[in-house]
Amino acid sequence: MVRAMSRDPSVAAAEGARGRRVPFGGQDVDEAEKAGLVGAIFATVAPRYDLMNDLMSGGIHRLWKRQMVDRLGAPLPARVLDLAGGTGDIALRVLDRAQASEDCTVIVCDINPAMLEVGRDRAWDRGWIRRPAWLCADGESLPLADSSFEACTIAFGIRNFTHIDRALAEIARVLRPGGRFLCLEFTPEISAPLRPAYDLFSHHVIPAIGEAVVGDGDAYRYLVESIRRFPDPDRFAAMIGAAGFAGIRVRRLAGGIAALHTAWRT
Repeated sequence: MVRAMSRDPSVAAAEGARGRRVPFGGQDVDEAEKAGLVGAIFATVAPRYDLMNDLMSGGIHRLWKRQMVDRLGAPLPARVLDLAGGTGDIALRVLDRAQASEDCTVIVCDINPAMLEVGRDRAWDRGWIRRPAWLCADGESLPLADSSFEACTIAFGIRNFTHIDRALAEIARVLRPGGRFLCLEFTPEISAPLRPAYDLFSHHVIPAIGEAVVGDGDAYRYLVESIRRFPDPDRFAAMIGAAGFAGIRVRRLAGGIAALHTAWRT
């Protein structure tokens, strides 16, 4: 078991930032404030986070995640970091693929203790007692050794970082040369035929579902706006390349609602 950091990482992140404005949903906030604001949202939605994913996507997120795990290949990498993986959805899929093999180690890293608690309970309910390991840490400053993983996955988490470029640099640092990076994320680049229905659903239906299921429609308004302000797939691919990756491939999913980026650490 990886020990959780004794200090709240969102507080540490805030102390290191001063003054610059960064996106937070549909507004800009001081960069020192963003980690705490995002943390408060995910602490609220954590108990029903996975249920909301099913309701918001009609279950299609499960197919996208399966595609991402499939891209890890066979045999599975020996050490996998699931970043921003709080509820353990990706990590448990990887372990299910590994079955009883002890050759695959998975560490779930998330800045939010409430999300990790939900994930750990979920793993125990499914019989995974010793694995995966759970680490509460800031993805922009990982307490992990250089070149210590063969793969890093992140699903629907990268857009919530205060500094995406720092998170990508940290991912590159902890991956071994040749290590795989796989990132699944919603995109703002929706195909024209889908956009009217998508806008209606995301701006009105999703917050209403969030209010009914979680009791917090504003949290899901933030999530919708965070998608709008996330870089389009080509721009995000360029950011991945600038962080030290090559062989970058972009697979647009469901008419551009989401995209799967894959790359190799140089």
